Amino acid sequence: MRILKILLLLLATTPILQSCAEDNDDKIASDATIKNFIYRGMNAFYLYKPDVPVLADGRFSTVNDLVNYHAQFDRPEDFFESLIFDRSRTDRFSVIFTDYVALEQALSGQSLNNGLEFGLVGYANDASKVFGYVRYVLPNTSASGQGVSRGQIFNQIDGIQMTRSNVRTLLAQNSYTIGLADFNGGDPINNGSSISLSKAQTQENPILLSKVIDLGSTKVGYLVYNSFLRQFDEDLNAVFADFKAQGVTRLVLDLRYNGGGSVNTAIMLGSLIAGNPTTDVFSTEQWNPEIQQSFLENNPDQLINYFQNTTSSGSALNRLNLSKVHIITTQNSASASELVINSLDPYIDVVQVGGETAGKFQASITLYDSEDFQKSGANTSHRYAMQPLVFKSLNSVGKTDYFDGLVPDIEQREDFGNLGVLGDPSEPLLSLCLNEIAVNGSIKKQAPPNKPSREFMGSNTMKTLGNEMWKDDVELPQQ
Repeated sequence: MRILKILLLLLATTPILQSCAEDNDDKIASDATIKNFIYRGMNAFYLYKPDVPVLADGRFSTVNDLVNYHAQFDRPEDFFESLIFDRSRTDRFSVIFTDYVALEQALSGQSLNNGLEFGLVGYANDASKVFGYVRYVLPNTSASGQGVSRGQIFNQIDGIQMTRSNVRTLLAQNSYTIGLADFNGGDPINNGSSISLSKAQTQENPILLSKVIDLGSTKVGYLVYNSFLRQFDEDLNAVFADFKAQGVTRLVLDLRYNGGGSVNTAIMLGSLIAGNPTTDVFSTEQWNPEIQQSFLENNPDQLINYFQNTTSSGSALNRLNLSKVHIITTQNSASASELVINSLDPYIDVVQVGGETAGKFQASITLYDSEDFQKSGANTSHRYAMQPLVFKSLNSVGKTDYFDGLVPDIEQREDFGNLGVLGDPSEPLLSLCLNEIAVNGSIKKQAPPNKPSREFMGSNTMKTLGNEMWKDDVELPQQ
């Protein structure tokens, strides 16, 4: 990476950057400073660097060449977007932030939220029109206070019919009123009732529901887990302690609305489920060729994630040591959710129930504008930070690149007109799991799938990093 190192030296010494290197919050970074940071980080770590010719190490021999090139882009965000490979399919997730405080809040599960978690679906007979269905409601929020409940249908915001073209704008407001509707076979009709909601800064606890279901002589643990957030790792471990104390021998893990999160927490969850020794490979990482080679030469263990027996704070894991697990999925199950399924599959019987997953196997890291891309020493004249895809995950037998998602063993999409109550044994997807457990898998087969209108977007999609997967303890190679 000699050419890259020469360029970095030029970037650090050229006069155009000197004014921004001072520790002075009153100084405003130049447009070129931010674009140079973007190029430096993407050139070093972007997973798809080999597919973006302008990121080649020999592309710019001097800083002036680079500055003259990126001057054609009006904003740093435009320049960042120009470096993304195949945005429509391969890289749907790399993102840049003008303020890393917002990024850090998103990584911790904080958001401006009214508590309404929803999916958006096109009308059965007019796909341009949109209705929403309530997936679940966050406690201690506007929606919970107003009595919003799972399964309710809404088709208007502030009296305006939702459409594919206006729904993002309508739902982006800090306060709005939803118009409730009757499902009517997928062509909802407004019923005259409405609920006013307002957003506030909210910290979501990803453990929405945990319980033990008695299934004859078998005790089944059931967990609705909606995001992989490290600050709740001890709470997650406590759920499994309760499962063990109650004699749980089977588990239904409900990831139907889990868009992802921390790789480290995904490894912990997989370790809580299975009984693998810590010498077994949970997953491996594949970075761009230069970073991959650097890790192989200097720190090869960085590329391997092993099963764990403790939390990050050192508490012993309350492992269930299961040989089989049922996992509920939909197209909203993404990234770290898929990592758990894919990584457990070579070792235990993973029965996937519901719909195919989102199809995201890549992970990102946070890059700040500092010499080593860490927050310490970051340029104080701006708050830009990036969250680019930097590696893809493979399970222990090399499976990756599941762009079209992971296909369920027992297929059944959610019926938006009959969602059922989460945790109730009669809820359609949980019922399928319990039936399969009851017969001990002897008649496991594809259930005839229902085919309601497919949803095209949901509250996860509209959240910052809602479907992301990231790693936050990476020891980056020296550039």
